[in-house]
Amino acid sequence: MAGLFETLEDKDGSDERRPLADRLRPRTLDDMVGQDHLIGPEGTLRRLLAGGALPSLILWGPPGCGKTTLARLLAGQTDLHFEQISAIFSGVADLKKVFESARLRRKNGKGTLLFVDEIHRFNKSQQDAFLPVVEDGTITLIGATTENPSFELNAALLSRCRICVLNRLDGTAIDALLHRAETLNDRPLPLESAARDALIAMADGDGRYALNMAEQVLSQTDRLDVAGLSALVSRRAPLYDKSDDSHYNLISALHKAVRGSDADAALYWFARMLAGGEDPRFLARRLTRMASEDIGLADPQALSVCLSAWEVYERLGSPEGELALAEALVYLATAPKSNAVYKAYKSAVIAAKETGSLAPPKHILNAPTGLMKDLGYGAEYQYDHDMPDAFSGQNYFPDDMKRAVFYDPPARGFEREIKKRLDYWEKLREKSMS
Repeated sequence: MAGLFETLEDKDGSDERRPLADRLRPRTLDDMVGQDHLIGPEGTLRRLLAGGALPSLILWGPPGCGKTTLARLLAGQTDLHFEQISAIFSGVADLKKVFESARLRRKNGKGTLLFVDEIHRFNKSQQDAFLPVVEDGTITLIGATTENPSFELNAALLSRCRICVLNRLDGTAIDALLHRAETLNDRPLPLESAARDALIAMADGDGRYALNMAEQVLSQTDRLDVAGLSALVSRRAPLYDKSDDSHYNLISALHKAVRGSDADAALYWFARMLAGGEDPRFLARRLTRMASEDIGLADPQALSVCLSAWEVYERLGSPEGELALAEALVYLATAPKSNAVYKAYKSAVIAAKETGSLAPPKHILNAPTGLMKDLGYGAEYQYDHDMPDAFSGQNYFPDDMKRAVFYDPPARGFEREIKKRLDYWEKLREKSMS
């Protein structure tokens, strides 16, 4: 274990003043935790290194999962010169200098591994600047991002790189980091068992944050319970940005929980989004959409419930109005589900585009002039209210279009009754045509 905690002594002997997270930075791939799918014995990157070739990579993962450390360790597994820049502080001029140095280095027989932190911060033209030097092998690029590369990086750059997804560190991985902190400091964390579990939960998957908290705890002499720990350190703010990938991930989770009739999971994701600062009006809008898309006429009241909850929120605001939205959410999750109207509408839109300008049949057209009557407008129209069962069974599609069935309700909820009506009318229609 000694090699695991080897530290780089500063010339002035100030190593102990370096943050604990930096002093515990892994020195080998075996030291990393939580990313066995990449660097374990059968991991993707292990196999690439064993093959003797390291392609350009995009490391995508949440903060504190080890992206920067992994880039440095990969560089150590090659004979490449390591360069690091941050997209936050660098521009095109900085890139040109790095590329020129890499070209000169290449002429002298030395390759360059360029690590770009927060690579998604570069704009399109800056990302384009990487294309020729990655293409001709001047640099091996490793970019790190917390954002979905599919949305934030150019397709041309992505096509030249391999995407590696790093996992959020689970409780086991965070606990392993805490054990390393204890070994380095030659003392256990002064925490009760429940407080240790609380610290792991407060880290929320961020290894760097966990070690920063552990450093504060190690400065204490008294053993801390959960309340004492909470008073000393703060809980990590949830990862949520209304403009980034986590926004879309959480609304997707919320929508699918409702569709899956899981009220408890739906409430959880709803609360997660509110805790992250989401606008409740956005949630009200999405709930109303769910009522139309996933419940439909299986429960015609669902739409009214959502609109009423939305109005209550507008009147009360936060936090009181959020309870009305939660009530609507539970109503949707526990309502019978049907997307029959949603599917019918989409099918009708496709049919409308395909059939172009087909005219309605003349018998259902009004004839306000004599000429129109002479042309057959309104001829033989049967007024449904005058017919037995108030149903004529006439054709209402264009004459040159085969009758289509767009709406096929399931026998669930209120649509069970609608299906009975449709089946009854279809029998009457067949009878009238015979």
